[in-house]
Amino acid sequence: MLNTLRKIVQEVNAAKDLKTALGIIVQRVRAAMGTQVCSVYLLDPESQRFVLMATEGLNKRAIGKVSMAPNEGLVGLVGTREEPLNLEHASEHPRYRYFAETGEERYASFLGAPIIHHRRVMGVLVVQQKERRQFDEGEEAFLVTMSAQLAGVIAHAEATGSIRGLGRQGKGIQEAKFVGVPGSPGAAVGTAVVVLPPADLDVVPDKQVDDVDAELKLFSDALESVRDDMRSLSQKMAAQLRPEERALFDVYLMMLEDAALGNEVVKVIRTGQWAQGALRQVVKEHVNRFELMDDAYLRERASDVRDLGRRLLAYLQKAHKQALVYPDNCILVSEELSPSMLGEVPEGKLVGLVSVQGSGNSHVAIFARAMGIPTVMGVVDLPYSKVDGIQLIVDGYHGEVYTNPSEIMRKQYAEVVEEERQLARGLDALRALPCETPDGHRMPLWVNTGLLADVRRAQERGAEGVGLYRTEVPFMGKERFPSEKEQLAIYREQLEAFHPLPVTMRSLDIGGDKALSYFPIKEENPFLGWRGIRVTLDHPEIFLVQARAMLKASEGLNNLRILLPMISGIQELEEALHLIHRAWGEVRDEGTDVPLPPIGVMIEVPAAVYQIHELARQVDFLSVGSNDLTQYLLAVDRNNPRVADLYDFLHPAVLQALCKIVEGGHAEGKPVTICGEMAGDPACALLLMAMGFDGLSMNATNLPKVKWLLRQVSMEKAKELLAQAMSIDNPQVIRSTLQLALRKLGLERIINPASDIQG
Repeated sequence: MLNTLRKIVQEVNAAKDLKTALGIIVQRVRAAMGTQVCSVYLLDPESQRFVLMATEGLNKRAIGKVSMAPNEGLVGLVGTREEPLNLEHASEHPRYRYFAETGEERYASFLGAPIIHHRRVMGVLVVQQKERRQFDEGEEAFLVTMSAQLAGVIAHAEATGSIRGLGRQGKGIQEAKFVGVPGSPGAAVGTAVVVLPPADLDVVPDKQVDDVDAELKLFSDALESVRDDMRSLSQKMAAQLRPEERALFDVYLMMLEDAALGNEVVKVIRTGQWAQGALRQVVKEHVNRFELMDDAYLRERASDVRDLGRRLLAYLQKAHKQALVYPDNCILVSEELSPSMLGEVPEGKLVGLVSVQGSGNSHVAIFARAMGIPTVMGVVDLPYSKVDGIQLIVDGYHGEVYTNPSEIMRKQYAEVVEEERQLARGLDALRALPCETPDGHRMPLWVNTGLLADVRRAQERGAEGVGLYRTEVPFMGKERFPSEKEQLAIYREQLEAFHPLPVTMRSLDIGGDKALSYFPIKEENPFLGWRGIRVTLDHPEIFLVQARAMLKASEGLNNLRILLPMISGIQELEEALHLIHRAWGEVRDEGTDVPLPPIGVMIEVPAAVYQIHELARQVDFLSVGSNDLTQYLLAVDRNNPRVADLYDFLHPAVLQALCKIVEGGHAEGKPVTICGEMAGDPACALLLMAMGFDGLSMNATNLPKVKWLLRQVSMEKAKELLAQAMSIDNPQVIRSTLQLALRKLGLERIINPASDIQG
């Protein structure tokens, strides 16, 4: 059955449209299960009726004509109950309904399975048989599995407009929503430009050649052409990215060197294989090796190798990819966006990005945030290859993509985009003003940084310091661990840029979904594995070099604060403190006179919440990592679009934990700040202020909105809202309560422009 299922799925995925796909399913399922009938009924979103859309065994003239409401017939029962129905004699069931036009009176046995996509019932898959019999468990499981596969096919058809009122003409294209992971905040309305591979390595055949020298020359020319492309792209993006960030292009260039990928291809060509076949062989070997490593960062390396291979092949085939036409308001869509793709869009035309794969922490998401481009990552169900040229809406706030949006929805989001533009202009006036409530409560607003562009944006928006500098970002842009001297230069640049304001540098936080290509970590469950402080304590040589570089970089500036990530117990903290003191002693012995900076612990593991008093006693400050704390408290992978709805920092457990952290830190006389997405959500910022947090650190893009809102609402009102929120046991109700309260104050629409849009 498994083999049969795999073959059906492959055939269905290759179908040119929905009608063909449904036809394949009813034919193949009927044959696989040995039944007389297999039919598919789809729920028409307009009439809310289940319509017969494909059948093998019933009268085909009934297709598109026979339909039933959810409260009618056995099909309606399966759809409303959202579970399979297995009947030995269907006509004896009280919900049985007879349709003369289908000719189904001859069939006794009935097995139906609901077709459900992201909790939405889309239809019902049915098999019927003349003989009275109960379908066995294996057959039922097969049909349920088949219906789950069918759900994705129908969702894709919705996206590409192949469902037009379920077969009835003149209904117009249905709009569809696809859920991914927020990559960069903001909203965009525009035209999809799909970036497909310029050449398909998988279809290149083997071919023996006599003139090896000619093939070597072809390959050499292709190498030089791609090198030129990489250099010009790097130059093109020079103004937007710092040298360390542009180093990704240098990584590409290094791969093309004679000692790397280029040399391996040359060796294969010398055996008599033509250049294209040699390239395919070498690239596939590299890609397979990376993909087998099961590691998020290394999978990105695989996509880099694949991207290079395609570029080289395009030149080898002398079929240079035709220049894409980039319309105004261009939304770039790809299975795997690469940083180089961003650089190819003419300046001023790129308004949004959509990537089928990748997470909020991938290179492209980091670049997009630095450039202020609304982005949605991990849209796994989007049939990306079929959306070229259609209208799209990218909602980077909620991680949603709308295909074929209605005129009304386009207008609503266009208003959001315009409001954002106006708001940004209006908020510029707040830059020099303090973040202070009407009743005089002062709330410092800091920024999270990692890229050069973050520094510029933070300064433009009046940040009062850096609450989180992600030191792993410059590490990720290299092919080896940066030396102490290299790190010193990077850290000095950050400290000088914000001096005399404080800069909180987190020690190297790799692992989970942030691996280094030169330091692979392969684990079954990386988020619960070797990450953060666990890695650097196991490698004191890495920790000491970084600590020394930070300390030396702060000489004469004295605005450094060091933050330790992923601390889950006192022993880890004591070990880390010992290493920092050791590095401080070494630096002073070498003649660099710097005071020991304030040292803090990042509270992001539930274990740390319950040891808050003990941890606070040993450090100078506490900083909550809201993204990971929420992830670990709720056992939800924050980068997984499948469970995105469950990841909510307004969950009562998260709010209770945050109150406990603030109370514990303050009881020991230590300041408590918070960084992450929660601090940058203006409505949540009100609750955090009411809890007593001493500072909020966020993405620079969100800082003006948070400042604007906190200047409108008194501390007294914020505490009322917090008390109300803490009495509610449902995160959705808490969010609605907050939005309602802000709406009554006339504030909600401004701080969340997309809030009124119903997708």
